[in-house]
Amino acid sequence: MKQKDLILYASLITLGLAAPFIFPAFKVQLTILCILIVLAMTWNLQGGEMGYNSFGNILFYGLGMYLCASIQVGMFFPLAEWTESGGEKTFEHTTTQFFQGMGFGLLVAAVIPTIVAGLIGYSILGLRGHYFAICTLGLGIAAGEIAGGIEIIGAGQGFTTPPFPKDIVDPEARGEFFYFLSFVLLILTFIFVKWIYGSRFKLILNAIRDNEDKAEAMGIQTMKYKIVGWMVSAFFCGLAGGIMGGLIGYIDSTDVAFDGREMGVFMVLMAILGGKGTLWGPVIGATLFHFLKEGFWTFILGWQYVALGILIVVIVIYFPEGLMGWLREKYPNRFGEVIDEKDRKAQVELK
Repeated sequence: MKQKDLILYASLITLGLAAPFIFPAFKVQLTILCILIVLAMTWNLQGGEMGYNSFGNILFYGLGMYLCASIQVGMFFPLAEWTESGGEKTFEHTTTQFFQGMGFGLLVAAVIPTIVAGLIGYSILGLRGHYFAICTLGLGIAAGEIAGGIEIIGAGQGFTTPPFPKDIVDPEARGEFFYFLSFVLLILTFIFVKWIYGSRFKLILNAIRDNEDKAEAMGIQTMKYKIVGWMVSAFFCGLAGGIMGGLIGYIDSTDVAFDGREMGVFMVLMAILGGKGTLWGPVIGATLFHFLKEGFWTFILGWQYVALGILIVVIVIYFPEGLMGWLREKYPNRFGEVIDEKDRKAQVELK
């Protein structure tokens, strides 16, 4: 790794570690920002690198949210009784129980959506283009309706997640806990995605995106790689959902967990805004989008969706390749892709 890259990463990690102390009043918003970046990066693996524009990642996000909260409760108290009687009014988790439940809950929230992605991948990843996009859109809608009818997880009335332990008297502890949890997830996701971008796996995904039929003719098992790519996205989406559920404190089937109208679309929009098919594009896009969104919801409440719609139109018309694409075209010497010897050898091997 180059020295300037090391300096950049060290600076960003230092800023991330210091952020909740520099901006103590914005811990929740910083946590949400970390989650949004994770969602944008994982969507980019499929939509940007593989060319399969999915609205179905909201399925894994919502599953992770419900699974994490259900494990947190179910490990120490009957889940049906919790959802029926109002959650925290019935049972109070100790500090040990809360963190144990969160740990096991996040593990399940990562594993189960990954398995689900693998299972449904065989059924729908044979579709291409807008057929695939519409099918994945239906997955999120169906999941929300199904979850809204399951009594043990609160059905239509929703699900209150375990509150932060009262034994911890520090009022800042809750915000710091969820922030650093999301920040660690962000770092792990970035490291993994960066590793993929330097591997043969990325080249295969790009081959599928550019011409899937030719990739198959070259002997590439495209279905296997498409499924693995989606499973990777599901893994991190599930973790992001588990953390977000604990942060919000309340899960609703259609307006929070499987909110395809907002969060499902936001994943796509953030990656496109920054520049899909790039490493830093989703990071930049999610950060800029979060600031714009919060500004819309703060200063023009009531017209926020109008402003958001105008933003989408501006992105599509003036920045079709995203900010990174625009920068590469404007300043190719500074932002253009440089293919080093390692990448050149990997491309030769693929051919």
